[in-house]
Amino acid sequence: MRSFFLAPLSVLIALVPLFGQSSLQHQATVAYLQACQQPDGGFLPAKLSGTANAQARSSLRATTAALRALKYFGGEAHDRTACSRFVQRCFDKASGGFGDYPGAPPDVVSTAVGIMALVELKLPVENYREATVRYLAERVRSFEDIRIAAAALEAIGARPPVANAWLEEIGKLRHANGTYGTGTEFARATGGAVVAVLRLGGTVEHRETVLQALKVGQHADGGYGKQDAKSSDLESCYRVMRAFAMLKDKPDSQGMRSFVVRCRNMDGGYGVTPGEPSSVGATYYASIILHWLQ
Repeated sequence: MRSFFLAPLSVLIALVPLFGQSSLQHQATVAYLQACQQPDGGFLPAKLSGTANAQARSSLRATTAALRALKYFGGEAHDRTACSRFVQRCFDKASGGFGDYPGAPPDVVSTAVGIMALVELKLPVENYREATVRYLAERVRSFEDIRIAAAALEAIGARPPVANAWLEEIGKLRHANGTYGTGTEFARATGGAVVAVLRLGGTVEHRETVLQALKVGQHADGGYGKQDAKSSDLESCYRVMRAFAMLKDKPDSQGMRSFVVRCRNMDGGYGVTPGEPSSVGATYYASIILHWLQ
């Protein structure tokens, strides 16, 4: 009778790494992220050691990623008040954009993640909405600009007057069957473009063909990657998984979980590829991918 109950238990224990994290692993990941917060309230892109950690500069991009990762792993910043101050100090009133740290020149990416940080911290977005929407509308130039700007504007429920023009630019990259990109990167490119279209209020053409392409594009290691890369990476997996989530579908979930687990390091953080050092950004990608796979 004893062995009858132990056998299923052993199977469950063995499956813990595949289906997510154990409670202790969650705690270690939260601790990794919390250790990246600096006295100024911001977060470092990665945890460093000794004096290097104390001398490094906080990053708005890392701060937004850390806040989101902590949310999905069930933790929070040690000092949210200081974090809020850091984010607000990154805002440049003259331009209406955010810099990556206080005093840094604003750019499209930093402004987009600054908007997302406001949302995560539940700060008064209305104090920044008009200025940041105008900043992004005037400075977006490339598809990557459109992609990140669309994510930020969706977070605050804003659709800029240039949204249709952005959709037209994305449409120029689309193949006749509704997919995007070429070679081994087509799933990543398709995922990123589809998400941007949906966030801007557009329509995904040939939805079933797109979903099939995303599923076929999953690599043997369970993830997705960039053109001609030797391994999949969590950033590419994030782009494709975001598309699956918005299209209400999933890839080979077991394969994807297995890849994410292999990116986890002993310090509790995740590297962007298996064996790479941990970073806050990669840990955020892991957190939300695991969330979508539940």
